Amino acid sequence: MHGVDDEFEVKLGRIGNRKARRATSYLRRVRQAAEKAGARSQCKSNFSGGRISRGYAQGAMLAGRARAKGQRRVVIKARIVRIKTGDPGAIRAHLRYVQRDGVTRDGDPGELYDATNDRADGKAFTERSAGDRHQFRFIVAPEDSAELPDLEPFIRDLMRQMESDLGTRLDWVAADHFNTGHPHSHIVLRGKDDEGQDLVIARDYIAHGLRARAADLLTRELGPETEIEAVRKLQQEVTAERLTRLDQAILRDAPDGALELNAMPARDPVWQAARMGRLQTLERMGLAEETGPGHWRIDTGLEAKLRRMGERGDIIKTIHRELAAAGMARAVGTYTTFDPGEGGQRLVGRIVGDGFSDELRERRYVVLDGIDGRTHYVEIGSLSARDEPPIRNTIVELSSRRAEAREIDRTIVTIAAAHDGRYSERIHREFDRQASGQFVASHVRRLEAMRQDGIVSRLGDGSFVVGEDHLDRVVQYESRQRSRIPVRIAVLSWQRLEDLPQAVGATWLDRQLVARTREVLGHSGMGSEVEAAMRTRRQWLIEQGLAREQDGQVRYARDLLRTLEARELRQTAAEIAARTGLEHRDVKAGDNLTGVYRRMLTLNSGRFALIERSHDFALVPWRPVLERARGQTVTGSVGGEGISWSIGIKRGIGR
Repeated sequence: MHGVDDEFEVKLGRIGNRKARRATSYLRRVRQAAEKAGARSQCKSNFSGGRISRGYAQGAMLAGRARAKGQRRVVIKARIVRIKTGDPGAIRAHLRYVQRDGVTRDGDPGELYDATNDRADGKAFTERSAGDRHQFRFIVAPEDSAELPDLEPFIRDLMRQMESDLGTRLDWVAADHFNTGHPHSHIVLRGKDDEGQDLVIARDYIAHGLRARAADLLTRELGPETEIEAVRKLQQEVTAERLTRLDQAILRDAPDGALELNAMPARDPVWQAARMGRLQTLERMGLAEETGPGHWRIDTGLEAKLRRMGERGDIIKTIHRELAAAGMARAVGTYTTFDPGEGGQRLVGRIVGDGFSDELRERRYVVLDGIDGRTHYVEIGSLSARDEPPIRNTIVELSSRRAEAREIDRTIVTIAAAHDGRYSERIHREFDRQASGQFVASHVRRLEAMRQDGIVSRLGDGSFVVGEDHLDRVVQYESRQRSRIPVRIAVLSWQRLEDLPQAVGATWLDRQLVARTREVLGHSGMGSEVEAAMRTRRQWLIEQGLAREQDGQVRYARDLLRTLEARELRQTAAEIAARTGLEHRDVKAGDNLTGVYRRMLTLNSGRFALIERSHDFALVPWRPVLERARGQTVTGSVGGEGISWSIGIKRGIGR
């Protein structure tokens, strides 16, 4: 009887075998011809750079490795982010996000750490990253992360393994999050190697290699997954209302929608029992049907439908969590998801919760307690570093974003067409001498935003080149913006609803009371609260002499909103004057105002800017552009439509 070592007999060919040389030579010529043909037809798309990337060999090896029995699972999401030259704002914003409040086990802000420090310097990391071409961002979520006493050692081991695989030291920071049901870590990795060159990582390593390394480390830390654990996890998938491993296996075995259990090779009895249980669950969901013993017909849209069910389940859990945190409750059937569609959709309510629906891409959601009596889940997209995140308890109007050109774009095209495709502030003023500085400045801001997206270009003299197809480009620009931010948010009241009935100033309730068409209020939830608040506010206005009852109706004072706003500004100005010793100065249309922008004030009537001068100060409507000039000298020209601001020292009449 032969042993295992005797089963194969190796025979060496003769050195210099001509047939072997001819075969190798012919194969090499075929490869060369194929490479030449590919280079001529699509050289750019064929070359991926995979073989010159770091981690190519390890990634290819680990990608083809089957999952070992007992190996634990780790989910890793990866994203490569391009960094704008000289603009670290996106890096700073992301680090603020991973360190946001309430993400630790104790509900405290997150803390950055790195390879050697438990408290890493995020500012120093941002400064080092400012000149990088790109940055890697990872979310690492071990399936059994709740069993790890601390995620930091695991992440440090993973990054050391990554350094070994890539052959370079890595510059990274991380923060651990425990604010969801699955503890996970955010890793931010610089796009530079230890020699200062661009760090290029092979796709296979990012997609498969890093996950395999993490799974090995987790298995080594917690020990192999026991059969009891594996069965428990599998049983949880049998009744789950989401896409599971069982569903993916069913789809693989039934590519045409027909599944024959009898024709399939025997598997683990536990897996077989779980699959049968899953098929019965899918049948109850209407996604599968048993046509005969051992024969099943699978819904062709199974994967998409289960993914939607999973998303819906996650949304309902999110709504429940946010309402519970806000101390609120809603009856079953009052939840809905806002679909912006193609435009025209609108919601009004107060923000009771917010968070990230996609942490990797930082796409946000808000939970809105609507005045229609229902609770709405709204995807609001990705905010830029300059955008203000949603603030809870503010009353807002959400409207779906339209992908269409605006009147401001048509004005730009009209002016450019009359001036050889050029537009500038000077040209606009000459074209329309009645246009205010604020109006012209809005057109310049619009073009500057589009210039950053490559829609228009700017010449050395500050003028913009506007093409004949500008409106078509605008629609493309708006489509991209809608994909990034599908919903517009307009704040109707910065103050809480319960603070408005007795508030000094022009409130959202007052605007509703004098509006020709009021909002339609639901009979429950926020709708009933708004109705009660409006009754209280109406009585307060009567007591203040700003309204009266006549013939069963309430008559409001002329210029009610302006009167209330002026009253609040006088009260606020008196408090500032008493605290600073400066005199308050009223600003009227036609004035020029020069001073130092100190800060923003959020009042019941809106937001106002405090402009301070040597002996006095002014309170004027605030605009976001002023935040870039906090503590600096600004000059404003007051017009009928608002104030046109410029940054820097300028002498004006008001000085």
